[in-house]
Amino acid sequence: MTAVAAAPLAAGGSRHLAGTGALLRLALRRDRLMIPAWVLVLGLTVAGMGSSFETLYDTPAERAALAASMNANASLRALYGPVFGDSIGGLIAWRMAGFGAVLAAVMSLLIVVRHTREEEETGRQELLSAAMVGRRAPLTAALLTALIANAALALVMAGGLIKSGRPAAGSLALGVAVGAAGVLFAGLAAIAAQLTESARLAKGLTGAVLGLAFALRAAGDAATSDATSPLTWISPIGWAENLRPYAGERWWIILLFLGAAALTVSAAYVLTARRDLGMSFLPARPGPARAPRSLNGPFGLAWRLQRTTLLGWTIGYVCAGGIFGGIAQGASDMVGDNARTREIFERMGGQQGLTDAFLATMVGMLGMIAALFAAGSVLRLRSEETDDRAEPVLAGAVGRVRWAVSHLVVAYLGSAVILTAGGLALGVSYGLTTDDIAGGIGPVLGAALAQLPAVWALTGLAVLVFGLLPKATAAVWALIGGVLAIGWLGPVLKFPEWAMDLSPYSHLPKLPGAEVTAAPFVWLLVLSAVFLAAGLAGLRRRDIG
Repeated sequence: MTAVAAAPLAAGGSRHLAGTGALLRLALRRDRLMIPAWVLVLGLTVAGMGSSFETLYDTPAERAALAASMNANASLRALYGPVFGDSIGGLIAWRMAGFGAVLAAVMSLLIVVRHTREEEETGRQELLSAAMVGRRAPLTAALLTALIANAALALVMAGGLIKSGRPAAGSLALGVAVGAAGVLFAGLAAIAAQLTESARLAKGLTGAVLGLAFALRAAGDAATSDATSPLTWISPIGWAENLRPYAGERWWIILLFLGAAALTVSAAYVLTARRDLGMSFLPARPGPARAPRSLNGPFGLAWRLQRTTLLGWTIGYVCAGGIFGGIAQGASDMVGDNARTREIFERMGGQQGLTDAFLATMVGMLGMIAALFAAGSVLRLRSEETDDRAEPVLAGAVGRVRWAVSHLVVAYLGSAVILTAGGLALGVSYGLTTDDIAGGIGPVLGAALAQLPAVWALTGLAVLVFGLLPKATAAVWALIGGVLAIGWLGPVLKFPEWAMDLSPYSHLPKLPGAEVTAAPFVWLLVLSAVFLAAGLAGLRRRDIG
């Protein structure tokens, strides 16, 4: 809090902070559901992870063997990072220090952008600024909200780990590492909010920086087995893992986070003092005098609005598929003789050979994450509607269904594109490790495309909510989050069969290697079509806006 508050006080005095308290209370009220959901789900998941490791690796010898196999495999280090300690706490830190920092960063960028650039974009900040609100009060309130959220996350995570029997020092170090990464990316999101003209661009820019940080960490960890690569030290995600919870904590690394957070926050305050409300340092470039023919209809407009997002997802899937395919051949070494770990892979990927089960697990992960892209593409309709950009389109010779279908084409076909890209990259990467590229591409690509009926079922569900219950579109993310939780945690925690059946992915065959029947594909496609038709029918009958 000192780093957040010191910059504006030095830059302009307390008059620039007038109204900060009221804006902070408003932000916390608006985020009264989102912040607790992030904090409790992430914090309690980390706290409860120890019991899973105790079940899977119940002897020191098994844990030491796991650590040795992970550190010996460059691809696995790139994905998860090195293992610094083979205790239960050390394994928790290995799995969650990096990924927890990424999730905390996502939470922070959503909070900061929502209460800064998004408020300006919608015009609400202009109304608030007409009252007794200082120039730097909105930014300060947004940063304080992110700080409170990350502090709560660190406390819940550390407290849960301590309560489950983990050493206090390591538990506190892991919580601080994750929370500090979130605070740092809150500062980066604040800078992005000053640079860009829209909330979407601010989120995209901060997300790109986060992706670069993760890629640098992955490249550095692949190069060295002890996280000493310069690439790892460039990345804040690498700082989080190098704090080394439960493995001789390096408390001085907290100073890196504090210094970087202070710099980013100070830069954000300097930028906000040098621009007008609603303006940005990277304004949109004026378009050509005449629009291209591709923008003559709603389909061209929808493609223009969503093509950059689709490109980013496609590149991400190519990278993820390449990494997963590179480590598939080493799945047997990773599992070794541990029957419980083998059982988890078989529950997630099927009863076929271990390598095929691992590939099926990775393909299933790509399929589940693709639902996030599809849902985001569908809900772009809602943002176009609430931001009053849909009305000018619908005022012309464009019907509601045609307007909606223009975006839904991107959602349905775009999910096929990214799964194709991920499946090809996974198949080629796996084929390179087995010297059989032709034999690896076909089955893996087919397995990736087999995920489409489940993705489209969730896409249809998003259309249904948008058409019938537009004010409840935020619930779509909760529904998809529940499906992801079933897919990722269900096999590990042994959810009951009825709970697993709530996910459409549970009904698909575990490809490659499993027996294929047409029934689950047909039923999921029919369900998607029913949801789609009902959602479009609801859109035709309800008010817009």
